[in-house]
Formats: sequence, structure tokens, C-alpha cells
Amino acid sequence: MADAAGRLSALAEEALGTPFPVRIRAWDGSEAGPPPGPSPHTGDTRDAAGTAEAVDAAATAGASPQPSTADASPQPPTLVVRNRRAVRRLLWRPGELGLARGWVAGDLDVDGDLYAALDLLSGVLWDRGEESAPRRGPLSALNAARDPRLRSAARDLLAIAGPWPPPKPPVEEVRAHRGPLHTLRRDRAAISHHYDVGNDFYELVLGPSMVYSCAYWPAPDAASQPAASQPATSQPAPDADLAEAQRAKLDLVCRKLGLEPGQRLLDVGCGWGSMVLHAAREYGVRAVGITLSQEQAEYARKRVADAGLTDRVEIRVQDYRRVSDGPYDAISSIGMAEHVGAVRYGEYAALLYGLLRPGGRLLNHQIARPPQRHEDAYRVDEFIDRYVFPDGELAPVGRTVGQLEEAGFEVRDLESLREHYGLTLRAWVGNLERNWSQALRHVSPGRARVWRLYMAASALAFERNRIGVNQVLAVRTPEPGASGLPLRTRTWN
Repeated sequence: MADAAGRLSALAEEALGTPFPVRIRAWDGSEAGPPPGPSPHTGDTRDAAGTAEAVDAAATAGASPQPSTADASPQPPTLVVRNRRAVRRLLWRPGELGLARGWVAGDLDVDGDLYAALDLLSGVLWDRGEESAPRRGPLSALNAARDPRLRSAARDLLAIAGPWPPPKPPVEEVRAHRGPLHTLRRDRAAISHHYDVGNDFYELVLGPSMVYSCAYWPAPDAASQPAASQPATSQPAPDADLAEAQRAKLDLVCRKLGLEPGQRLLDVGCGWGSMVLHAAREYGVRAVGITLSQEQAEYARKRVADAGLTDRVEIRVQDYRRVSDGPYDAISSIGMAEHVGAVRYGEYAALLYGLLRPGGRLLNHQIARPPQRHEDAYRVDEFIDRYVFPDGELAPVGRTVGQLEEAGFEVRDLESLREHYGLTLRAWVGNLERNWSQALRHVSPGRARVWRLYMAASALAFERNRIGVNQVLAVRTPEPGASGLPLRTRTWN
């Protein structure tokens, strides 16, 4: 097939109503789109029959990625369509899920800066507002079938895509769930999908801190601040270190909770035990950490034993709905509430309130999304739901605060750490890219590609204010009204 890239670029422009913002390189060696930069990959990958199967996707998926930084890749990014199978995926599942399947399988790739490619693509594929969001269902399919322009585009895609049948989804994809959301069994399965991929893999990505949530980065001094016209989202102190920034976050949580020796702390969603270890070692508390991941629990218990803290720290494989040994002086929930879901959030807030003593504090660290005009239309994006966090849900921070208050809490402080999460995710992407060959010893190439894409896209989402993350400090204020907090609560800064 001659000029597959040109035909794909023209079809994309026709479907989107605007020029496709990223250069395309197809399996036949053709290129089209914005002017190219120098590229080392220009070979023709067709076999004698010119079919999509000329390139083995599993092999290309295992190749080491180019670093996702502008400095390492000055040329404009190029979307590489490695074979016709990628087109068939989009034909059978247009939109985000088709693109995701192509990426995970290695049928699609990016030559150049991944962040730049995602930033350009987001403007035409995702950031088109609620009114232009893709509609699903029989009526929308019927309307699409009646549109001559879309029928013509579908015929052209059929010609490019080649033989049927539709490709199977990558093995890393979770099947669409049926039945009620956020039952005990379903939540356990969702947590296992994301967290039980191997502690060795997480060590490579997260680094020695083994903290899987937003770090707390030091600010640069005045001399190294960016110009006023430039965003400061990727400007930590020049010598900033991920492990130290994670330690600073854990200490920030401890100070907000006002921890003191002998107090009882419950850490909901304790991960690999970093929070309970820090609180017990640095603040002398007795801590209980709960997780639904067996692999996390085993790892955390070993860390506790190695630190000589088995008399002060207990790690349980337990759902938050099954904790009944209150009261606790303080509760931390760091990056766990996104798994609770809207249908359970009121119950979650009420249970944590009931586990605290009067005067006890909750620190709820949670990712948030902007509110939508029609909240009932909110859907988790398909890539995240099928490959990253099954059944995960984001809520506006205002709703979170309201539900905590409805449970009886007095909300005393809210701090946004949005820019900090962008920095954290970029550090994790860098860790994965530097350790790519080692990562592939622990997970499949498809799983590693899922993580690289999800973390890079999430970094941009935080930096562009599409999502945020907030620490909400709430108190079970006793009846007389004394919260126990200082008049100036920001003394922890």
C-alpha cells in the first residue's frame, strides 16, 4: 500500500475536523503530518505480502523506550503505526480504548518525546469539552451510520485495515465487569489487578521509599525560579531527591495529624508500609496498616520486622469496612479513597468517623477531578478502567468535603498538592525508562507500556489542571467544640 501515513492523516483530519497534530509514520515507511525532525527509524517493515503482521508487536513492545523528556528528544514527536492491526483495533473500537489497545500491544508507539505527543493529542482527542464527548449506545451508532462523511471514512479505514477478524485485546486488559460496584470481593479483585504485579517492579518504579502517592517537593530558591511567564510545575529545587520528597510528605501527614508517642494510628490503604513505619519510628505511635493486597502486606511485614518495630506496627490484609478495634487517635488515608467509589463514600466517611476518638484527626489525601455540569454523565476513562485502576473513581473535592462533613467531621484544612504530583509522576516515569530492561524481567512488555503511558499522561493531567490532589484534614470535634488544633494551623509548612 502506497502512502498509508498520508491516508491515515487525512482520515484523522476528516474525523476530527482539524489537522492531526502529530506526524504519522506507517508500516510502509511513509510519513505525513507536521514537518519532521531527524529520525533514526525510517525503514520499511512490510513483508512480501504487505500485511500488518510484518512486525511482531511483542518484540517491538519490549524495546527500550526513548526518554520522555524534551531535552532528550528535540524533534517533534511522531506517532508510529507499526502495522495494519493498529488500524483494525481503531476500526473495531474507535477512540481511547482502541488507541490504548494498540499502544499496549506494541502496534502503536511514539518516536520522540512522549509527553509532547500526549500533550498535542489531548487537545483533539480528550480536551474537547463535555458537549463533544463521544456518545455511546444504539441511537448514536445509528446517527453515525447515517452520516455520509463517517460512512466514507469507515470504508477507507476498511481498505487500509486489511483482513478480518478484529484483533483480540491485549492480555493485560481487564474484562468489563458486571454486577454491583464496590462489593468486598470486587474491590479485592480490583486492588489485586493493580498492586499484585510484583514488588520487584514497584521497587524499580517507586524507588527506595516505596511510597505510591504524591511526594512533597522542596521549592527552588529565588535564583532558580522560572520566569513569570513559564509554569513552575516542573521546577523543584535543583538537588531535589524523590526519596527525600516522599519522606517529607510522610512527615507532613504526621505533623498535620499531630502524632505523639503512644497514640494509635490507623493507615487505611497502607501500601508497602512506609507511612506506619515512619510514624512509629519518628513519632513513637502504635500503628495499624491495612491493605487488600497480599503482596503488599508480605512486603510491609518484612520491612517492619527488619526495622525492629513488630511491637509497635501491625500490618493486616483487611478491608476498611471490617476494622472494628477503634478508637484510634488518628487515621491516615493516602491515595486510597479513589478506590472507594461514589456509592460507598458516605459509608467510608462514617466508618472512619466512628473509628476515631473524640478529638481524633483524619488526614484524607485524595485525587480529585473538576465538577461536571451533568455529574450523572461522569465516566472513568476506558484506558484507566480496563488497564490501570478497575472501578476507580474520582470526585470533585467539594463533594469529598461535603461527605466528610455529613459524616460528622469538622473539616479544618485543605491543601492542594497538584504540582507536586506532576513532579512525582515524572520521577516515576524516569525510573521506569532507566530500568526498562530490568522491568521486563518482572512484568510483560504490555504491562510496562501500560505504566509508562498512564504515568506520563497523568503527569500532564496534573500539570494542566485537569485533575488535582488534595490533603483534607478533618477532626471528630467533641461536643463542647474544642478541636485541639492550633489557631494557626499552617505551622507545619
